Formats: sequence, structure tokens, C-alpha cells
Amino acid sequence: MAAAMAWLRRGACGPARRCGLAAGRSYSGGGAYPSVSLTCPLPGVPKAVFAAAESRERFETRVTVLENGLRVASQNKFGQFCTVGILVNSGSRHEAKYLSGISHFLEKLAFSSTAQFGSKDEILLTLEKHGGICDCQASRDTIMYAVSADARGLDTVVNLLADVTFQPRLSDEEIEMTRMAIRFELEDLNMRPDPEPLLTEMIHAAAFRDNTVGLNRFCPVENTDKIDRDVLHSYLSSYYTPDRMVLAGVGIEHEHLVECARKYLLGVEPVWGSGQGRAVDRSVAQYTGGIIKVEKDMSDVSLGPTPIPELTHIMIGLESCSFLEDDFIPFAVLNMMMGGGGSFSAGGPGKGMFTRLYLNVLNRHHWMYNATSYHHSYEDTGLLCIHASADPKQVREMVEIITREFILMAGAVELERAKTQLKSMLMMNLESRPVIFEDVGRQVLATNTRKLPHELCDLISQVKPSDIKRVVTKMLHKKPAVAALGDLTDLPTYEHIQAALSSKDGRLPRLYRLFR
Repeated sequence: MAAAMAWLRRGACGPARRCGLAAGRSYSGGGAYPSVSLTCPLPGVPKAVFAAAESRERFETRVTVLENGLRVASQNKFGQFCTVGILVNSGSRHEAKYLSGISHFLEKLAFSSTAQFGSKDEILLTLEKHGGICDCQASRDTIMYAVSADARGLDTVVNLLADVTFQPRLSDEEIEMTRMAIRFELEDLNMRPDPEPLLTEMIHAAAFRDNTVGLNRFCPVENTDKIDRDVLHSYLSSYYTPDRMVLAGVGIEHEHLVECARKYLLGVEPVWGSGQGRAVDRSVAQYTGGIIKVEKDMSDVSLGPTPIPELTHIMIGLESCSFLEDDFIPFAVLNMMMGGGGSFSAGGPGKGMFTRLYLNVLNRHHWMYNATSYHHSYEDTGLLCIHASADPKQVREMVEIITREFILMAGAVELERAKTQLKSMLMMNLESRPVIFEDVGRQVLATNTRKLPHELCDLISQVKPSDIKRVVTKMLHKKPAVAALGDLTDLPTYEHIQAALSSKDGRLPRLYRLFR
């Protein structure tokens, strides 16, 4: 390198002439340094080796099953940092035999004191040495403990994850703090201007009444004082077993992750003991359909200089399919085709401005504040729903617009755009290491393997208009699930909504009143 610098200081006149360049060519701002050839290699500098497309390493997901049934899954990814975590096949859908809200408690108690670490602060300080952060998320069917840190600290990270999962102290003080946090979260949930989380709970409860994914994901207020260490240990002994877990990692070598898993997760004795708990709930989701209504004054949810006007929120859903079925991909394309969003969404076509709910609903009906499609999919069922918001006086018209959109779903005019947009979104999301981690963990937890992005893109490309028509026809034969929140004076009856979804044009039955 010193030779190269000396060569630069001398001006590199000789080589420049040999390459056919004028040695004294001057450039604006050149100063004391003459021109340097951009076509001749610098002497004394090692020859650059460029990556070739045909020689690049294929980053495929690798899976190893340990003797105790724990699955170890990894995907290598270039970079200094890694994301590692434990996913457990456990969630609110498994609480039928227990008090509702246990998963919510476990989410809040995660990364608290353990057998090795005296407090949450001690855990955070340990991770800080490796530039790490931690998080826990509980859903209806999965609890996920995750850490992102420098890959050189993998041994420490896996040790910490094993301790957090199998050796939590669950002290009285921590449980009491969790009760306070949950009560605050429940109050905040009911006061938010955005009611989407609340409506999601309501639509699941209506669609799968009192079973599996219809069970409440948030802890009911009346259960906060009933859940204690004994209740938690009883649940953990049934569902926190190695055969229901996946240790997933992205950005690390598979052999190193397996070595750490054998060291810290093989033969570990959980704090609740090795005794067999209650039988695991293997109930299959039963779609019921139905309606859940919550009359609520929404006039003061967002006060201030620019308050949100009073709105009534409606969500209508129909059963779709499991993510294990072949129809999952057509339903994902259909959801992307419907798209939608809020009336004040900013952005271009990538934001969904050309999806059906934008073109057919928000662009044509200025009084609608929101129209968004959602698709929730689980291992044994799924739910496709549309959320809409408008002034309470226009609720009936809003419901009819949404039912008509359900009926018109069978047309596939924008199919190619939706397929391209879905593939684009899939590939962009999978550039993020934490997203890859969650994808690897969830797929291996459900199927013991993982479909790679190019495989999913191929499946998306194969979706035809006939596939969309088939899944929509099948979906419309089911009873609807309806969730309604706000001033519901003008809300059509459930029977009328069901009749509209069974009709050819999606229109509600006409009302005839003697007096207006």
C-alpha cells in the first residue's frame, strides 16, 4: 500500500503514458495531484476479485432435529449481526382449558429475572455488550422470543434464550408489575383513535365463537388478579416442551447454532419441573360466523386542534383457508388485489392506490374514511375481511358498498398487477433480517421445512383468474362474520348482511317504512 501511495505522489506519469493517456491532463479541482489513470491497475495493490453470479453461495434454510425433539433452523446471511430466537407453538388459541390471558402475561413477563440473571436490567446489560436488543411477541398460535446481536456473541445469546424460556423466576413483584402493565394496555386499547386491534379481536370472536382462534388474545380485566405463578407453571408444563419449539437463527453458521443448542437446550430441567402437565389442546378451529356489536361513543376519541370526526367502524369477514392449503396463495393474491387503506394515505402505486378498494370505494365515495382488506391465516383456518369507517349516518350505505365489493371479487381484472405487487412486497420484506428470522421460524414450526422466496414467487405467478373465482365462490357460501363499533343506530341486521352476500349484486334488502 505504501508503494501505491508513493506512486500516486509521484504522479504515475510512466504508466499513464503506456495506457495512452496524457500525463499532464488537468481536471477542475485537481490541485497538487495530477490525473490518475482509471484504466490501469495501481502497482503494489492486490488484484481485485469480484463476485460472480454463478459462484455465489446458495443461502438455503437448514433444519436439524435434536434428540429431545427441538428443531434448529438457520439461514446464513451476510453481515456482522444475527437474529436468533425461540418460537413456541403456544398462544391464546390453546387457553381453552386455562384462564384466558396467560399468553398475554407471558409476553409481558418475557426477559425478566431468571435463574442466571437477577433482573431485566442485567439481561439488557449482557446484551448491550454484544450490541443486542431483545423482544417477545405473542399471537394467537405462537410465542416468539427473539434477540438481535453481534454474531460473535451467539453462545451468550442462546444461553440467555434458554434461561428466559425454561428458567424464568416469575417473582411476585414481576407478576404484579405485569398486572399493572396489562390493565394500562387494556385502557389504552379502548381509548385509541385507531380501533383496528379491537376490531380484529371482535371479528375473530364473531367468526370462531368460543373456540381456538376466536379466544381473546388480550387478558380480560377480571382475569388479571387470578393469574399467578401456579397458573403460569401449569400452562408452561403443558406447552413449553422442546418438541413444540424451534430455535431459529439468521446470519449465523448452522453448525455453530446446533452446537449452542446442544449445549444449552438439550437435557435442560425447566423451573416448573419435568412432570407431565395437562393434555395439549389439539382442537381444530370451528368457523361459526355471527355478529358482535359494541355501542360506543366515538365522538371524543381524538381531541385536539385537528380532532378525528366521529366514525362508525364495520368489519365484515368470511372464512378463507389454512396457510397449509394450496388455496393460500390465491387468497394472498386476492387480498393484495383488494388492498385499500385510509382516505388520507400518501404515496404512489406501491402504496396500493390502484387496488380495488381505492379505485371502487375511496375514490368514488368521498365520505368514507377507510376501506382496507386483511387476511389472517392459521394452521387450520383463515379469515379474509374488509374494515370500513364512515359517519354514523351513512353506515347502511357503507355496509352495502362493502358487500358489493365482496360479490365483485370474482372478477380478475387487476390480477397481474396484484401478483406483481405481492411478489415485490414479499421480496422487499425479506431483505430485513428480523423478517427472515420470523419467516424461517414460523414455517419450520408449522411444516418442519421452509419454502424459499423464489418458490413462493413461482406459486404466485401460477395463479390464474379461475383460481380467484374458485376461492371467492367457495368463500361466499359461508356465513359472514361481522364486527361493529361505534354509533350503530343505522346498522343493517345480520340477516340483511347475510342476504346481501348471498345475492347476485351484493345489495341489501330494501327497507319500507310507513313513517319517516
